[in-house]
Amino acid sequence: MTSDSKNIPRTQPRFSATFDRGTISEIQRAAATGIYDIRGGGTKRKLPHFDDLLFLGASVSRYPLEGYRERCDTDVVLGTRFAKKPIVLKTPVTIAGMSFGALSAQAKEALGRGASAVGTSTTTGDGGMTPEERGHSATLVYQYLPSRYGMNPDDLRRADAIEIVVGQGAKPGGGGMLLGQKISARVAKMRDLPEGIDQRSACRHPDWTGPDDLEIKIEELREITNWEKPIYVKVGASRPYYDVSLAVKSGADVVVLDGMQGGTAATQEVFIEHVGLPILAAIRPAVQALQDLGLHRKVQLIVSGGIRTGADMAKALALGADAVAIGTAALIALGDNSPDLADEYAKLGTVPGAYDDWQDGRDPAGITTQDPVLAARLDPVLGGRRIANYLSVMTMEAQAIARACGKSHLHNLEPEDMVALTMEAAAMTRIPLAGTEWYPGKGGF
Repeated sequence: MTSDSKNIPRTQPRFSATFDRGTISEIQRAAATGIYDIRGGGTKRKLPHFDDLLFLGASVSRYPLEGYRERCDTDVVLGTRFAKKPIVLKTPVTIAGMSFGALSAQAKEALGRGASAVGTSTTTGDGGMTPEERGHSATLVYQYLPSRYGMNPDDLRRADAIEIVVGQGAKPGGGGMLLGQKISARVAKMRDLPEGIDQRSACRHPDWTGPDDLEIKIEELREITNWEKPIYVKVGASRPYYDVSLAVKSGADVVVLDGMQGGTAATQEVFIEHVGLPILAAIRPAVQALQDLGLHRKVQLIVSGGIRTGADMAKALALGADAVAIGTAALIALGDNSPDLADEYAKLGTVPGAYDDWQDGRDPAGITTQDPVLAARLDPVLGGRRIANYLSVMTMEAQAIARACGKSHLHNLEPEDMVALTMEAAAMTRIPLAGTEWYPGKGGF
């Protein structure tokens, strides 16, 4: 080695793109323990999403609406196909199903308070209906899951709508999990489970094997509720064209389509990161299925999975959805993963925003826990106010975008109001790449 070469600085060590630090760590953990990783939250990998679309605001060729003088309505009616009592919401953003068990009773109450304050709905999740949730939810959707935990006909009748859950975006084809430390005495009683023992829900309903059986189940639920309640069918995004078509042919009033960016209380990481479709890729074929059946806007479509802002909501509606649902964003609005709790997250071996410990029952914010001391930290009145503020901001953001595009109702937004920033987004949505009139598969450029 020459004297000159000694003075040349060495480059920083580079990790393999295939075997990066996270992959190496997971291989080492699996080799040491012999078990797969289970965690909460949603996917952490970067996927095509609503940020890959932009709106085209009005200019000379379009006429914008004045925000202070011209209305932009936000209402939506769900369940108009068969239900005697459709749901009327003031805003098309709803609270997705998150169970009592995954969440504390205080969190469920706060979600109900916040949703009611702005005129929208919340959803029970697995495990049944709590008095706190029903008592503070003006409009409550009851989830009917494969587990049947906590299910009884009286609660079906007390609900305002029923959502049959066939699949969830974070784990289509897989059942839910609730770790033993969250199976408190109350949760165990509601679910008829042993206290403190890990619970794994079934991956499919026990009394049907296909869409013919789904049609029978929908008829049963209509008879139990005197045809009053809208019947939703929720599917994880995997084959959206066929799943939406079959749900509609089975008699659904509303279809809920959940993309893989959606969170979960707990499941295998291999599900969260490697199964399902991004919601951006799923909306277009779902809308196409409804259009091909002549039922777009007659059977309503709710989309979820990574909805964060009023812009996301506006883009989903422009693609053809009737409403959106939020889960993870609602928990963050409540105060989960707050930087104010950084020291307590450090004690758990994580940091705010990592989401890894949501399913472990040790949430210092008192939201995703059944520990009575931790849960007592959450004030449901204050939490409800935070949820109401967040939902109001989302709605105002969507209105601002709609007015800028010259629309007097959020549902007047359409694909022609947008362009795509990436080839992937253009291909998934068939929205032209910015600066062109072309998307992959159209032909020409």
